[in-house]
Amino acid sequence: MERRWHHREAPSAELTEALTQSIKVDAVLAQLLLNRGVFDFKTAEHFFKPNKHLLHDPFLMHGMSDAVNRILRAVEKKESILIYGDYDVDGTTAVSLVYHYLKSHHAPIQYYIPDRYTEGYGISNQSIEFAAQHTFTLIIALDCGIKALEPIEKAKQLQIDVIVCDHHLPGPKLPNAHAILNPKQKACQYPYKELSGAGIGFKLIQALSKSFHDEDATWAYLDLVVSSIAADMVPITGENRVLAFLGLQQINLYPRAGLKVLLEGGAIKTPVTISTLVFTLAPRINAAGRMKHAHMAVELLLCDEESQAVLLSAEINDTNLLRRDVDSETTLQAIEMVKSNPENEKKFSTVLFHSGWHKGIVGIVASRLIEQFYKPTIILTESDGKLTGSARSVRDFDLHAALEQCSDLLLQFGGHKFAAGLTLEKSMLNPFMLKFEEVASGMISPEQRIPSLEIEAELTFEQLTPKFLKVLEKMAPHGPSNLNPLFISKNVQDSGWAQVTGQNHLKLQLFQKQNVNLQFAAIAYHLGNLIDLIQSKRPFDIVYKIIFTKPGSGSKRSIQLVIEDLKPSV
Repeated sequence: MERRWHHREAPSAELTEALTQSIKVDAVLAQLLLNRGVFDFKTAEHFFKPNKHLLHDPFLMHGMSDAVNRILRAVEKKESILIYGDYDVDGTTAVSLVYHYLKSHHAPIQYYIPDRYTEGYGISNQSIEFAAQHTFTLIIALDCGIKALEPIEKAKQLQIDVIVCDHHLPGPKLPNAHAILNPKQKACQYPYKELSGAGIGFKLIQALSKSFHDEDATWAYLDLVVSSIAADMVPITGENRVLAFLGLQQINLYPRAGLKVLLEGGAIKTPVTISTLVFTLAPRINAAGRMKHAHMAVELLLCDEESQAVLLSAEINDTNLLRRDVDSETTLQAIEMVKSNPENEKKFSTVLFHSGWHKGIVGIVASRLIEQFYKPTIILTESDGKLTGSARSVRDFDLHAALEQCSDLLLQFGGHKFAAGLTLEKSMLNPFMLKFEEVASGMISPEQRIPSLEIEAELTFEQLTPKFLKVLEKMAPHGPSNLNPLFISKNVQDSGWAQVTGQNHLKLQLFQKQNVNLQFAAIAYHLGNLIDLIQSKRPFDIVYKIIFTKPGSGSKRSIQLVIEDLKPSV
């Protein structure tokens, strides 16, 4: 697919020079840091040296005192507490950390994960009935609940208090919960708004630990928090950056048994990065809820014995293999549906329905179709007589805002700018497809129809000095709002050893004419079709990011250029 090379506007020369002088880095590094909100010595120190002292007081969060007091009362009176959470990585990690922590102080406690297929997302009426039947008097809902007005009202009528710990955008009306922990609610003045669901669960146990006098015990849960941050694609800025940095330290040094065996099952060796968690860990944990039940994932995350974790992870890995097969088959069917109708090429959106598609993988398939056609995409299947599905967005297209314009045709929807879920009546399918296409065509500019690569700076290979690379490496962990920077280097050539490897990947050894002896290993995924250009000895330009590798224990760190795109030099 063609990609547009877009050069990000550089910060002003004055700001760049001031930061260069303040922290003694070169202009390119200063520019990268300014792009990430680092503008003076103090913000640079916080950026490069994340530590637990930079975390905010949990009691700054609106509702925290009410939540803590209610839990302490439940512990004192030996009430039964139900820990409730969503079936994805964020939900299962949140449930695991809050359940495990509270279990060490309070025996009558249980966790509950809704079934994706019989209950759906969020707090279900079925779960409230379960709580009433089993005499639970307090529910702590994690990564969900902010829009669960009816179920929470039902719980209140049954004399069950609910504490909502959610990070999704609230609706116009808040639920009648005992306490709501959500930095995005209007009444909340908490300094950081972008915590994951597990991040809010962590702030809750941090607050509780002050009463239980075991504050140091909370740090053991940071491996779960960073897993949620990576999988839920929340911004890695501010408090999330601190939590991610500390969580990666822990997961590399002292991972809990469940995470350790899952990573080993994915043939991952240290160091574990955010990318490792996104592409290796998250799909395996999510597979449980997609194909069977997310209880499997929570059991694994709570497991203390490595031998038991190995058995549980084997079942999850098998489930993930099944998910891959169903995912691949459905993706092929969906691509064929798009290509079978020439009119689809002219459309600004893709909306597909098939009654036989597996509900657990429609979101993955939507993402796959964006890789293929680069349009806002909705994949729908049938469940309980309704159409239900997932939507995924392209750059700068506000998916949630688009669905709001179609809300009169939907039974329900929720999500954010880049991803959403929705449900509608069968009879509304065609009207919805027409309306969503109309909305998309009015919101998408011609430039948005072509995926773009945002280049932050031009470099020569001679600028990749040890000092430059050392600072660049410390800019991790990378993720949303702190992406691994993309660079452009021009008039590059291969040393003559270029080859196509794996699934159409180019493996290269690159240099620039001004210094033939300075060479860097590079890989260009899925660009093997350009081997003729490489072997022609014609210079070419590359857009790439730099990754730092350490293949095995005791080996030296090396760097690799990961090429996103390349073109003949002009």
